[in-house]
Amino acid sequence: MFSFKEEYKTKLKAADEAVKLVQNGDVIVVPTGCGEPPTLLTALSEQRHQFKDVKVSQILPLRKFGYFDKETSQNVRPYAYFLGGPSRPIIQEGFGDYIPHYFGELPDLIRRKYIKTDVVFSLASPMDEHGYFSLSIGTDYTLDAAKNARAVVLEVNPNVPYAFGNNQIHISQVAAVVENDDPLIEVGLPEIGPIQKEIGKLIADMIPDGATLQIGYGSIPDAVVMQLNQKNDLGIHTEMVGDGILSMIESGVVNNKNKNYLPGKMVATFALGSNKLFKYMHRNPQIEMHPVDFTNDPYLAGLNDNLIAINSTMQIDFVGQCGSESQGFKPYSGTGGQSDFMRAANRSKGGKGIICMPSTAKNDTISRIAPVLSPGTHVTTSKNDINYVVTEYGVAQLRGKSAHERTRELIAIAHPKFRDELKDEAKKMGLW
Repeated sequence: MFSFKEEYKTKLKAADEAVKLVQNGDVIVVPTGCGEPPTLLTALSEQRHQFKDVKVSQILPLRKFGYFDKETSQNVRPYAYFLGGPSRPIIQEGFGDYIPHYFGELPDLIRRKYIKTDVVFSLASPMDEHGYFSLSIGTDYTLDAAKNARAVVLEVNPNVPYAFGNNQIHISQVAAVVENDDPLIEVGLPEIGPIQKEIGKLIADMIPDGATLQIGYGSIPDAVVMQLNQKNDLGIHTEMVGDGILSMIESGVVNNKNKNYLPGKMVATFALGSNKLFKYMHRNPQIEMHPVDFTNDPYLAGLNDNLIAINSTMQIDFVGQCGSESQGFKPYSGTGGQSDFMRAANRSKGGKGIICMPSTAKNDTISRIAPVLSPGTHVTTSKNDINYVVTEYGVAQLRGKSAHERTRELIAIAHPKFRDELKDEAKKMGLW
């Protein structure tokens, strides 16, 4: 009888051989952040001159591989779901591209073939006795991409945890396997300053015991985490799990027992953290990793009472539109799950969707609260979905309020040096 181990051996290849499964014109799908497979993407970069019109789709790349190169953009180039440091310059200069979408809808866009998927490159855990690998670190859209791709290539690393939840792929679905035992890339906590701490304190005061949290990535969300050590019985239903959440589990603040949906379980779709976090995830029944159309579904997440969604923005206008992903017309990041979880929190009984930001930018020379968004700014959270806005100067609740009322609420939490100027603009707009 042909065993899974024997099948594995027949598919085991060197990275430069596995990359030959890619054809000209292909779209290669790669998982989010820490789930990117470095050996495969290095081999692709080294061979990029041999290809024509190959695109690499990914959320939040972490390493600057050779294909992030405008000189070879006709060979291999980023075709991003969400920009990161390595992809941002080349896409902003027009030598790559990005796809607008809601993170939670990305698997469905792949299934419907609105988004092309030819090959999947992904990190994976070692195969279990039943022939399954775990895509634990980057379940996100990768699982559905694998079901729709012509070829799936896994980079198997013993440091990748085998997680519970819907994140497994079988050896029969895999075209090739490469092996690598290097330590996984780690992402530490962002630097937190006094303004972030003040905002974090204001938000922490808004979180009741027994709440379920969605926490985005960034210095302010992590500043919130730091100030929750006096809370009790919190739960997690989020898209990203990181070391900040792990610290709350270790301190006993998070136990998930009061969650209405999947009580006792922490739910996420990708991991962005340290080796300590990855070890915690390994065969731990307390955490489940699922595709993003499960974790970010506003209906499912909103089944949890007191769902508190905490995300940041770069700019907000008087009626509550948030520009969280571009600098004017230039893309900077992406929509991510902010809109998904704002809608989820609005559905939740007792839920709060919180958008946070420092009141100013560029050394207090620019107010992030503005009469209108900067020209070309991509709207991330709409005026109809906005709920709470928090700066270091206070909390504004906008949901259900008129344009005039919203304007007053927001100016009250703007930096004091800009409030008179903002009032004058509001009067000119008929909003004061």
